[in-house]
Amino acid sequence: MAQIKTDKSWHGIQLTRFDAAADPDAPTVMATLPAAWGQKAADALAAILPGKRMLHIAEAAESWIAPIAARAAAAGLEDNVARDLHAMLAARRGSPSGNVWRNRAAGTPGFVFNPSAYMDDAAGFDAAALGYDVRLAVTALTLAAPAEHRLRIGFTDFNLFLARLGIAYESQEARDLAVTLAGFIRAEADAASSRLLARSTAPGHRISAPTLPASCPLPGLLMAADAAQDRALDLRTRRHETLLGFSNEPEIEALLGAEQVNFAPALSALGEDGKLALWAVQSLAARGLTAEAALARMLGGDEVFSIPRIAAHAAMHDALADLVSVMPARPAAPVAPRRASAREMLPTRRSGYTQKVAVGGHKLFLSTGEYKDGRLGEIFIALHKEGSAFRGLMDAFAISVSIGLQHGVNLEDYVEAFTFTRFGPSGAVEGDPAVPAATSMLDYAFRNLAVNYLGRTNLAQASIDEPDEVGDGAVERAPLLPLDLPAPAPRERRRNLKLVS
Repeated sequence: MAQIKTDKSWHGIQLTRFDAAADPDAPTVMATLPAAWGQKAADALAAILPGKRMLHIAEAAESWIAPIAARAAAAGLEDNVARDLHAMLAARRGSPSGNVWRNRAAGTPGFVFNPSAYMDDAAGFDAAALGYDVRLAVTALTLAAPAEHRLRIGFTDFNLFLARLGIAYESQEARDLAVTLAGFIRAEADAASSRLLARSTAPGHRISAPTLPASCPLPGLLMAADAAQDRALDLRTRRHETLLGFSNEPEIEALLGAEQVNFAPALSALGEDGKLALWAVQSLAARGLTAEAALARMLGGDEVFSIPRIAAHAAMHDALADLVSVMPARPAAPVAPRRASAREMLPTRRSGYTQKVAVGGHKLFLSTGEYKDGRLGEIFIALHKEGSAFRGLMDAFAISVSIGLQHGVNLEDYVEAFTFTRFGPSGAVEGDPAVPAATSMLDYAFRNLAVNYLGRTNLAQASIDEPDEVGDGAVERAPLLPLDLPAPAPRERRRNLKLVS
């Protein structure tokens, strides 16, 4: 393979070749990346640039950086755009969105920053470097897609950033740091966008400054954010309508080495390889704990790795929502697992009967299915002269009753609930001597079931109202057993009221 001429930013970095694939079913491609980036980054590059047989990280970066640098030179901007974009990517500090990598920057181009890459071993944070890179990113995205007036600039792996600082994800300190970081990025992006406004004919959008927290775990970052906001407010207007946003491109964040996308918390202290995740290792280091000491504490019952709950993730989302234009979906509480139900299934071959009757001149077929011991397990109610909607509702009703019976609901409960229901068709019953009349088809069905499965032959007879009457419910209040006292009937209505259509 011919030697590839690369930017000096990649010199001195040990590169290696990986057999990469966008997914397990995709064909592999040969991808050359820094050895320290690992297989996950190689697979991510294959997903960002599909259809390639060979990939080289420096060459792939040059393919989108070169056009931006050429436009910067033509516009009279600084001549170190290409060098600084290569350096940013080589240090895994930031990366543009996938459409920029593919030189199709239309459709809200974006940039993702890795805040952990701006920290040193002493947990110091280089706010000046981040500010410069944000301004460079806004310039690069504007040159890549000059017609777009909405950008998505965000950050990733905030969970690791907190772990390196020894800050608990669910704490107020963590939320204050997230808001301060977002406010700083927004102010620097406002300044860069305002600078580009003078070079275009865009009408401009007013710059505003969100309220920053009174304190921050990184005081230097808070001071830098305040200063950046003051500078941005002095500029008054900017070129772009929106600037901040979290993208839904996990492959871009994986290329930067992120374990968790955007500001999401970690759900486990173990990585995909079964070893401690990087955030867990950094969390131990921030607290001065070795792996042996952490194990000893865990054996003693201490919770060494606190996994945040959904509420903490939602609180982080709410804290950032006022600053960031494009947010991921707000995390919701997990759905409670479905409670197992004890359903007694009917035998494959079962007995029962089918009763054919006419209620008020309307045909009805009532069919039953029984368990081996003769208990009722299902019913079917078939109608022939009714509308499709009525038939469908009756089918659904019969299914629900059958499911209830199979889950242990007593047939007596159904009989008490549905006998004496009053709606048409109703009237004399032909074909069943045990039930001479019914106030509705449901009333008939459960009278029939009460006789055949409960031996209930003492149900009060149904009273059939004349067409111009509403009924007085007198028979419905008849005692079902000797010595029962009459009780007010819930279906009793005043005789002098009549429904008028």
